[in-house]
Amino acid sequence: MPGKMTGGSWTAEVTERLRTLWDEDLPASEIGRRLGLSKNAVLGKAWRLALPPRRLPNPPTPAPEIAELVPSAPGHCHWPLGEPGTADFQFCNEPAAAGRPYCEAHCRCAYVRRAERDRR
Repeated sequence: MPGKMTGGSWTAEVTERLRTLWDEDLPASEIGRRLGLSKNAVLGKAWRLALPPRRLPNPPTPAPEIAELVPSAPGHCHWPLGEPGTADFQFCNEPAAAGRPYCEAHCRCAYVRRAERDRR
């Protein structure tokens, strides 16, 4: 296989092939496989060559604003349902128990007495 390295020396040909594969946005492990190197060797050389950082395949979704997470209905259950930041996320909104942020059913989940917990 042309360009396969043995002995650990970076030839101009192998270095140029690294640059080409890097520009194609291939993973470092794939570049290493094609060049006969380890992923760490590829990443080390890329760092020494000051190659541009890799693009993230899927940019992270922004965290929801706190106002989107805090329920706006005082006196109603604040028990979260679903995954925050998704379209189906919501709060229980049943009437809250006196002096508590949750309804009776969710209070039983949230507040477990020590004796009950020790029995479990």
